[in-house]
Amino acid sequence: MSGGEVAAIIAAIAFVVLVAFCVPILIKASKTMDQLSKTIDETNRTINVVTKDVEVLTDQVEGLLVKSNELLADVTKKVETIDPLFDAVADLSVTVSDLNYSSRNMATKVGGIGRNAAKATVASKLAGSALHFMRNKKK
Repeated sequence: MSGGEVAAIIAAIAFVVLVAFCVPILIKASKTMDQLSKTIDETNRTINVVTKDVEVLTDQVEGLLVKSNELLADVTKKVETIDPLFDAVADLSVTVSDLNYSSRNMATKVGGIGRNAAKATVASKLAGSALHFMRNKKK
């Protein structure tokens, strides 16, 4: 065997050893690529399902917003309708307060007149009694 043949055999053995180490690595890489492919497929299916669900939710939320806006407009219109009622109640409250104030003043004045009338009645009874006493004394 010549030096070239020995070198070729060494190169062949090195190639076989290299292939022997590379084959398991390539097999593992192939399995990993298969798992990665399955994961990507599952991810794509999940994204499709989520996209459909989001579209449904978006439609429902949009409908809910439309109904909420209609309800808000209706409530606003009704509140505008009853605003004059609140103004009237406020005016009535002021009037009732004024009436209460006037009633208290009148009650105070009538009470004062009643006290004066009571004093006059007592004074008149005293005067009558004194007059009667004086008439009886002259006799």
